Amino acid sequence: MYYKDYKRFSAIALASVMAIAANAQKENGTSKSSNSKEEGDRNVMLNAASANGPREIQIGLPSADVNVLENGLPVTYATNPHPVNATWRSDASLSHVGLLKISETAITTGNIGYAVNSQTQLGKEGFQGVLNYKTNHFGLQEMSLNLNGSLAKDLFYSVSAYQDFDPGTFKLRSTQYQDRTQIYKAALTKRYAEGRGELTAMYKYSNSHPVYNYATQSAPFIYVGDGSVKEFGKFKLGTTSYLPKDANITYRDMRTGELKQTSLYDYDENRSSEVSLLNNLRFGDGFNWKTSVRYDHARGAFVYQTPMQLIDTKGDNASAYNYMYSDAMGAQQKYDGRYVQTRMSCLNAGTIDELLFTSELSKSFSTSTLRVGMNEWFYDIDYCSNTTMYDQSVPEDGSYAVRLWDTNKNASVFYDFNKNASEYYKGHENKLALYLTHDWDITPKLNAYYGARIEWQRLKGENAAVKNADGEYVGRFADYYLGTTAADGTKIAPVNMKYDWLNYDFTAALTYKLTKSFGFTGDFTYIVQHPNISTFAPASMPNTDKISVPLGRAGIYFNNKWLSLTSLFSYISKSNNNSTLNLQHDGEIKAAPLTYDIQTWGWTTDVVAHPFKGFDFHFLFTYQKPTYKKYETSVKFSSGYEGKINATGNIVAEVPQVLLELDPSYMITPTLKLWASFRYFSKTYANINEAYYFNGHWETFGGLNWQANKRVSLGCTVVNFLNQTGAKGSIAGAELITKDEAKGIKNQLMTGSYLRPFTVEFSASLKF
Repeated sequence: MYYKDYKRFSAIALASVMAIAANAQKENGTSKSSNSKEEGDRNVMLNAASANGPREIQIGLPSADVNVLENGLPVTYATNPHPVNATWRSDASLSHVGLLKISETAITTGNIGYAVNSQTQLGKEGFQGVLNYKTNHFGLQEMSLNLNGSLAKDLFYSVSAYQDFDPGTFKLRSTQYQDRTQIYKAALTKRYAEGRGELTAMYKYSNSHPVYNYATQSAPFIYVGDGSVKEFGKFKLGTTSYLPKDANITYRDMRTGELKQTSLYDYDENRSSEVSLLNNLRFGDGFNWKTSVRYDHARGAFVYQTPMQLIDTKGDNASAYNYMYSDAMGAQQKYDGRYVQTRMSCLNAGTIDELLFTSELSKSFSTSTLRVGMNEWFYDIDYCSNTTMYDQSVPEDGSYAVRLWDTNKNASVFYDFNKNASEYYKGHENKLALYLTHDWDITPKLNAYYGARIEWQRLKGENAAVKNADGEYVGRFADYYLGTTAADGTKIAPVNMKYDWLNYDFTAALTYKLTKSFGFTGDFTYIVQHPNISTFAPASMPNTDKISVPLGRAGIYFNNKWLSLTSLFSYISKSNNNSTLNLQHDGEIKAAPLTYDIQTWGWTTDVVAHPFKGFDFHFLFTYQKPTYKKYETSVKFSSGYEGKINATGNIVAEVPQVLLELDPSYMITPTLKLWASFRYFSKTYANINEAYYFNGHWETFGGLNWQANKRVSLGCTVVNFLNQTGAKGSIAGAELITKDEAKGIKNQLMTGSYLRPFTVEFSASLKF
């Protein structure tokens, strides 16, 4: 299985790369609007994977770190170990949420992909407020409040509070909530005379326990063999807990070697204290100067509870197992169930200090806009991931799992401390960049948009990629920690690292209006990056060669009063992806590092139609073929077996080749809107060798919104209203399974992630 979920390929891929460009043409009066910084939001907050985070819009490549911005700065510099949802929500504290284009994200942040772009609600004249509330039939309670107004002449305030109490779609015995988050903001704004801008000082504090992010999204199911799955006994996918009822986790501290105890909820605590200064100054003659600076001191954390091997204790090797468990009274009992699930807990946490500064000067001319900007981003972190293994029951009756131990192998529940995917790095990274863009209406029919970025990346610190006397990486072993000694006598001690790199990006786009309604569009973006500091976490040094990402698109658009259509061909690739697989054989897990390339060809057509008054319809079709290049790795197990993977030419796991989006909406009355969203994902492979696969599925949303009056709005949203159940993503522990081995596998119990279950949500908003 994949080493970390944040390095997975997601199941959405290239759909939005090509399709969102359509929105660039739908406002195509002049091309300035077509080349604005933002795209249509593509229902970015309709998320089939999370109840409270933005939809992840993928482009067929591994996820980039910068995916949400607030006031022009990344919400978190790196999402591992500080996830975005721990400190940012789309709530009443925001005045704007949009979606940056790929080219804009590339030039202003140095990353490839779309970024959610948000702005804080600042104070305005008088007094006003917004109170938002959301609940669902599983017991979610989410509230956000913003109050803002004036204190004195040209002096304004804004205060916000967000509270989230989310039990998830099933109860966890080990913790009350799958997400408990609180965020507070306070801003003071001084407006300059004559409307020349404003200066804002802001403080934000967040405390979050996003347990659901990586711990609860797995379940057992019967893999039929034809791409479909069946539920396992009374276990209901998405509404039954697959985590043990015991909250405690024992681990060995990577830094000190001490054995410690924690709970899933406690270790998942994220804390952040931020101070920001925002300055916006408008000069005469079209000059505008924006500056944002933020200091953040944080603890970022999340806990994986990754399913590994699924053991059949009644199978051919039944005599090899002797599993026990402790009953409610603490007495030891023999486990007589058939299946046992092994799990790897990865307890990721780091102490973080960020100082981010961005300044941008723009000048508007009669037919163009010129912009020059600078980033100075400093990131300091002390991080480790402590790993531990445990085994649990697989209750067919849907009851809570219990922790087990095999007396033939282990004397206690937890074992193999830090043996598999443990990580360590400490140090800082600095990125100093200059960028420039020019948006130019060359003629009334022809627009050119181009830009470039040059970035100096400096990285310094230490990790635990230790080599022995023969120059080979030692790798992780049971009870690994800094200061211990390996079996061959190698002392495990931090290893220094220091790198300086020059990165660069450029982008160019042309739009030509052949007629008032019809035209041609094309763009090209090229990014050169190098590994960030988190890439140095595993037991071996990563490939530090340059990472290049070319993206090209070309097509046509057509607009009239009731129809907007764009059709585009697209190509994207990425070289030198660093990753690590956790491969397993006969219960043993070995980490296998590799560097690989990926490329994707695609074609998409995007249509927005308004056939009659009150009715809108959006249609998106995408065909794509993302494939692995140079994807080869192997690892030798203690039994002598060599596990090999050669996936070169294979379709990227978890990525569909055909995607559809259908989004109808109808204004029943001027204040009452009925809407729906249908997303179809075709067949996806559930392991790298294309041995297992899942059939296509629909993700559906629908709702009714009512603007009761100018102050009160109400809404009802139904998630997965077709009530589709099933599996998605990858199958745990299946990476070494080949197509030939999988041919005879039918009706076998496996573990993986699942579709979000049927959910009814209610929302209300009060403006005052």
